Amino acid sequence: MNTLFKDVFGAFKFVEELYAGIKKVLVPPKAYSWQTFIYLSVFSWVLSYFATGYIRDIIAFCGWLFLISGTAWYTTEDPLRVPGTFMPVGAVITGFLVSVFAFGNQEDVITPRTVVLWPTISALITAIPEFIEGTDTDAKVQIPDPEERQAILILLASCMLLSCWIQFYFVMDNWLREYPSLQADSFRRSTFVVRTEGPVKIPQNGVVILEKLQPLIEQQIAERPWSEVERWLLDAKQQVGNTGKQVIANNLAQYEEKELWRIEPRVANIKSGYILDLLSIWIGPSSNPRGYYLKKSCRVEPVAATNNSGDKITVAEIECDRLSKFIAGPPPPQQ
Repeated sequence: MNTLFKDVFGAFKFVEELYAGIKKVLVPPKAYSWQTFIYLSVFSWVLSYFATGYIRDIIAFCGWLFLISGTAWYTTEDPLRVPGTFMPVGAVITGFLVSVFAFGNQEDVITPRTVVLWPTISALITAIPEFIEGTDTDAKVQIPDPEERQAILILLASCMLLSCWIQFYFVMDNWLREYPSLQADSFRRSTFVVRTEGPVKIPQNGVVILEKLQPLIEQQIAERPWSEVERWLLDAKQQVGNTGKQVIANNLAQYEEKELWRIEPRVANIKSGYILDLLSIWIGPSSNPRGYYLKKSCRVEPVAATNNSGDKITVAEIECDRLSKFIAGPPPPQQ
């Protein structure tokens, strides 16, 4: 029985201590405290939900200021330092909130600019108290000692360098999204860009161009009178070029690299007819100074057929390769 009472009273004591701990965190010891600012920020956001127009923006603005002030106050009471620096962890948290507040938006709170400027803003928040001396009610500006100034400059420069590297990541990511064909070989010997996936051997946009171009060329040649096809082949540069521009405009509209692809044909005589090579030529930057291109070869040959009147005529038959070939170097000269 005594053991039972001890367990019960022990459980009550645990609950009482837990309640006291929660009360210490949630109930401010005085009106001027960090908890008050946090509660004001929550209250402001609740009010802004029911407000409209510029009143809503003003209330939300005040809510952000209260949240930043309360967080900064709480995290600097007993600061935990980032290992190897004098930067408080609280400055990192406050810097993130300031960056989100200043550079975020309603559609996307965390933007690339928010992440890029986060380290630099955190360093500035860490450095500002070093230039202020005194208490909350009696403070004045001071110039830190030379050793402290050196530490501040090193911290600020390190965080700015980190921001530069983060910005470099976003720039490269944007390039690779807008110009995916750069992954084919442009960064093969790069010191800064490391592939996390298998090597990309063939630029997919170049393949897409030829795959979409092939059926359009086949429609213009297949089963047409052989004499017309021969005239078409004599003017193949203009015919294929115009069709290629339409294919690029329709299929690469979302990529900035659409201006860096050029479509050209190459026509060669063979005993049974002609070889029509469709070339998708990359004119953008490449690790190979001679560039590269993709080729899909088509065989155009005359075959016997019967027209609607029952007369024997000669028409064209076209058969293209199933896969495109990736070739490093400049395209062959036009004849």
